[in-house]
Amino acid sequence: MQERTEIVDFPHVYYVGSGKPRGNGRSTFSYDDERGDYIVIPHDHLIYRYELLDVLGKGSFGQVQRARDHKTGDIVAIKIIRNRKRFHHQAQVEVKLLECLRRWDPTGAHNILQMTDSFNFRNHLCIAPLLRHLSIQMIQSLQLLARHKIIHADLKPENILLAHPPPMPLRRAAPAGAAAPPPHPLANPQLSVDMQRGIYKIKVIDLGSSCFEMERVYTYIQSRFYRAPEVILGLQYGTGIDMWSLGCIVAELLTGYPLFPGENEREQLACIIEVLGPPPAYMIEQAPRCSDFAEPPYTNSKGKRRRPGSRPLVQVLARARDPRLVDFVMRALAWDPAVRMMPDEALRPGRGSRQVSFSGR
Repeated sequence: MQERTEIVDFPHVYYVGSGKPRGNGRSTFSYDDERGDYIVIPHDHLIYRYELLDVLGKGSFGQVQRARDHKTGDIVAIKIIRNRKRFHHQAQVEVKLLECLRRWDPTGAHNILQMTDSFNFRNHLCIAPLLRHLSIQMIQSLQLLARHKIIHADLKPENILLAHPPPMPLRRAAPAGAAAPPPHPLANPQLSVDMQRGIYKIKVIDLGSSCFEMERVYTYIQSRFYRAPEVILGLQYGTGIDMWSLGCIVAELLTGYPLFPGENEREQLACIIEVLGPPPAYMIEQAPRCSDFAEPPYTNSKGKRRRPGSRPLVQVLARARDPRLVDFVMRALAWDPAVRMMPDEALRPGRGSRQVSFSGR
C-alpha cells in the first residue's frame, strides 16, 4: 500500500521490483531493522530504478549492495547508510567530498572511486558509484587528497579494490575469532604477473570517515592496524595519517601479515615501538594521551611481550631483498608527521618509490 502512494512521486519508473512481500519490521513502514539498516529483499528496487542483487559488504555505517541500474543497464555498487542521524550526517560529508573529487579528477586518473549518483530513499542516504605498480597508484590517490587537504582516515586493504577484473578487496576481512587474516589475492602468482604487466588498476574507496583538514571532527579514526601514532596519542593530525596507513599496507602486502597487529590501542602502540623504537620525546611530552601508554610492560592477552626495537623493520621486510623498499616504508612510517614522506615527495622523479622492486614476495 505504501508503494502505491510513493510511486507517484517519481517522474520516471524503470523497475518496480519482484513484488515479494516484506517481513514484519519494527520501524519506518517496515523498511528498517532494529539497527536502522535498510531491510533488503533480493530483486527489490531502490527509487524505482535500481534492482538489488546481493550484498557486497556491511559495516557500522550500513551496507553496500550490488545492483543493476535499469536506466543504463550498468551494474553498480550502492552504499545504503543506516537510518540514524549521526551516520546520515557523515554520509552527507562523504557525498560532498566525492562530488569535489569528481570535479577535480573527472577522468579518474588518481584512482579514487567515482560517485555516479546519490539519493535519499525511505530515509536512507544512498551512494552509487607488482606492488610497485599498485603502490604508485595508491600514492597518486593520496596525492590528490593531500593536494586538496582531504584526509581519507580509513585507508586499509579492504578499502582498496582491484578494478580489473571486477573489483575485489586486496584482503578480505578476517572472520570473527580468526587468528590471522586470510591470504590476499596478490598471493596468486598469475595475479602478480598480470599486475606487473599493468593490467590491474586500483580504486580507493570508502570516504565515509573522510574530512577536510580544516573540518576535523573525530579523534577516534582509522582502523587500528593502520592507525597513525599521532591519532593514538591524541595529537593534532592531518593528511600524513594516510601516508602512515599506506606504509603499513605496503609492508603487509609484501609479507602477507599486518605489520602492527595490536589487539587494543595500548598494544598497537607497543607494536609500533617494537618495530620502530620509542617515539621522539617531544611527541610524548605534547601528547594529551601519553599517560594512557606510560606504564610498562607491553604484554598482550596471550602473554606476548613487545620490547622496543626488538623487531626492526629491516628484519620484518628481509624478504624484500631491496633496500629501496625498506627506505620507502621507513619514510612513510616516520613517527613525526612533519618529517614523514608525503605523496609529492614519493612520486618525485628519482625517488625510490618509483624504483622499488616488489619481487621479494
